[in-house]
Amino acid sequence: MRQIFLDTETTGLDAAAGDRIVEIGCIEMVGRRLTGRHLHLYFNPERAVHPEAVRVHGLTDDFLADKPRFAEGAAQVLEFLQGAELIIHNAAFDTGFLNEELKRLGQPAVQTMAAKVTDSLAMAREMFPGKANSLDALCRRLEVDNTHRAFHGALLDAGLLAEVYVRLTRGQDSLVIDIGSGHQDARGELARQDLSRIVLPVIEASEGELQAHEVWLQDLDKASGGRTVWRHLEAASPDA
Repeated sequence: MRQIFLDTETTGLDAAAGDRIVEIGCIEMVGRRLTGRHLHLYFNPERAVHPEAVRVHGLTDDFLADKPRFAEGAAQVLEFLQGAELIIHNAAFDTGFLNEELKRLGQPAVQTMAAKVTDSLAMAREMFPGKANSLDALCRRLEVDNTHRAFHGALLDAGLLAEVYVRLTRGQDSLVIDIGSGHQDARGELARQDLSRIVLPVIEASEGELQAHEVWLQDLDKASGGRTVWRHLEAASPDA
């Protein structure tokens, strides 16, 4: 399935009160690989941008004055999103704004044309309960470089979200082995299980999986500034 990482910037925080979208950024991923396709549009919101919003994204009324209205770019947005899984950080905020824009045009909600909407903020809160889970906080925690982010920008943030999402979803979901129904003894405690009867299957990685793993290792080596231990061991080993 196509996955689209989506972010918007707006005139304010309340779509129901008339705040509008001023920027949308979308990045496409297929098979956990970025395809290079993206959508990036600015919009004239036909109203003033709140000063607090300008401090966040830097998009002034003067800059937006000559940009197209959302109605002029709606078909392009819907075509890009059609049938994809949308991955959005704090999805209720962005989908709320998109749906208000679409309602003005007599169009159905974005959820009806997307295959699925995934909220990466909800994912992060489940994985890191009690911790800060803003996009900036996740970039720091997962070692995604966001030092070039002076302002929030829809396309830039969509790209950071894609990197964060790949790190959030890396690895197995669970290491728990199902060994039966778990019968209890007379004290209500789980009876001891004979683990010797468990046969663990050995699943060989495919060529594609090996290549994807090598790309991940290269990314990790780059992110650490070349300080990954195994690269030094490989270089020192005569059998490497």
